[in-house]
Amino acid sequence: MANKEPVTFRMGTRVLFVCMGNICRSAMAEGLFRHMVRQAGLDDVVTVASAGTHGYHVGEPADRRAIAVTAKRGIDISEQRASRISDHDLEQFDLVLAMDWDNLSMLQQTVGKRHRHKLQLLMRFATEYDSATIPDPFYGNQSAFEQTFDYIEDACGGLLELAKRRATQVAAA
Repeated sequence: MANKEPVTFRMGTRVLFVCMGNICRSAMAEGLFRHMVRQAGLDDVVTVASAGTHGYHVGEPADRRAIAVTAKRGIDISEQRASRISDHDLEQFDLVLAMDWDNLSMLQQTVGKRHRHKLQLLMRFATEYDSATIPDPFYGNQSAFEQTFDYIEDACGGLLELAKRRATQVAAA
């Protein structure tokens, strides 16, 4: 199961970020988006978590370079632990956002028709970068992690706007 508290929200937005091992991209996305949601005052209606399509790093902390990049920008992900996506996650989350085509394809092949509509690429929410996917920085240097975080930050900004609209709709209901 992904790093998350039990889902108890009645009509909120539940977002799960997914990459291969859940120690770089999805971990950074979870930390950043959780921070953005908290700053926007939406933590009572938005749930955020992350997971990996593979179980390579289950239980491990985020990559030290990911921790350093997020810390440099005021976000602490050092307590997050990697997990592998589960059937329970697919039931609980509204949006399952993959970092790249490989992870999206893997998710599409493993989920039933009932959950396929939840699957998207995170970069579809980007407003500054034209890339369709977020490159995996794992085999790169620190600057690769910086660039990856920039992409994630851009996409999470657009995603936050969606979460705000949904929160407004829930409040009006």
